[in-house]
Amino acid sequence: MTHLRTPTTSPLYDRVGEDVGYVPNFLRPFALQPGIHSAWESMLSTIKSGMTPLRYELVALAAARALNSRYCVLAHTAVVRDGLLNDPQLIAALTAPRDSGLPPAEVAVIEFATRIATEPSAATPAALDVLRNEGLSEEDIFHVVAAVAARQFFTTVLAATGTEPDDHYDDLDPALRTAILP
Repeated sequence: MTHLRTPTTSPLYDRVGEDVGYVPNFLRPFALQPGIHSAWESMLSTIKSGMTPLRYELVALAAARALNSRYCVLAHTAVVRDGLLNDPQLIAALTAPRDSGLPPAEVAVIEFATRIATEPSAATPAALDVLRNEGLSEEDIFHVVAAVAARQFFTTVLAATGTEPDDHYDDLDPALRTAILP
């Protein structure tokens, strides 16, 4: 679950557990400081408000894969599979975005998010021009950057605390898991 000694009860467990039917492992480290989780949720809500659900999930997945976050890749895969993309589209989006059939703007966003997740200085004027040329506004670009930064924070917390993906992700098709996991 996590390397930290976390509380056995927490208001976070009650609130989120009621929504999803179990206590996700990612909540356990945040139970030590619930205010940090609340602040993260608030920031994430603001970031998501400026993006379509598909774009947000593609950015989150691209960044999570680049950051080698198994937990985040599995969690966001579950969201994407719930009505946004089918498995072949998802695999293509993550492994060969240009061949995925996604709109060019989404392909550019995936490629940009993948690069800046591990090398923020890759957000050069030329890289931003690629996004602009695909129709992204300055605000759209900022939302992508902020979504990647939020994913960096979250994946760092999970990795540094040894938080393992929830067991229910084991039910994902093994071929899909192999194709999408970093």
